[in-house]
Amino acid sequence: MDVAGMQQLDIKQNLMKRRIDENGKPTGDVIVQKITNSTVDSKDVQSNKTKCGSCYGAETAEIKCCNSCEDVREAYRKKGWALTSPEGIEQCQEEGWAQMLKEQEKEGCNVFGYLEVNKVAGNFHFAPGKSFQQHRVHVHDLQSFGGRKFNTSHIIHKLSFGEEFPGIVNPLDGHRISSDQDSGMYQYFIKVVPTVYKKLKGEEVKSNQYSVTKHSKYIRLNMGEQGLPGVFIAYELSPMIIQYAERTKSFSHFLTGVCAIIGGVFTGNC
Repeated sequence: MDVAGMQQLDIKQNLMKRRIDENGKPTGDVIVQKITNSTVDSKDVQSNKTKCGSCYGAETAEIKCCNSCEDVREAYRKKGWALTSPEGIEQCQEEGWAQMLKEQEKEGCNVFGYLEVNKVAGNFHFAPGKSFQQHRVHVHDLQSFGGRKFNTSHIIHKLSFGEEFPGIVNPLDGHRISSDQDSGMYQYFIKVVPTVYKKLKGEEVKSNQYSVTKHSKYIRLNMGEQGLPGVFIAYELSPMIIQYAERTKSFSHFLTGVCAIIGGVFTGNC
């Protein structure tokens, strides 16, 4: 989301992810998520499109049938209700929702790819729970996790804003956070500086450099503290621009430098 009012929820295009175990080793193949308007994932629904499952009291004029666990969760979210016990939902039982949460309890996720954003201040984040808008407020649904604690230890293997050029240094590349406490909220405030690198042959690389300030705190969810466990990256653009240019020194410039050195040596001996 950015200051221009543009919001992108559950971004899937140009991003890929891979399940990893608690030691950071891959446990599955890379998942490429395709853009779709359907949230129905149940195999039963695909084989029987005439089925109309119950929404367990959350039916509305727009939502009359819930054919998957995700449909029930979405209907509850639109009602503003908390789905605290998915084990009692038939659709969730069919899809093995509780078993899936148990299997992934100590797993992590490796996310890689790129985002296209407007050239204005904004932020993006990685946080647990399904995200949605409620009364113009960005909310993450954590109710279905049943009060579980979240370990938000993370490694930023690489973070850049644009193309690479010789000599560029990205401060967050290789940054590692390993926390013994649960439900940590890690914030990175980034100042992005537009940069133009001119090569000898006249080619220009338009990119960006950045500096970063870090802040962290721990959220006690059961105490009603404001905040959300996760990694939050807020960025803003500098009004200045930096230009680098590659140049070669002429032979005459080299001779002048040599003469200056020799002159300094004789002067020192005298």
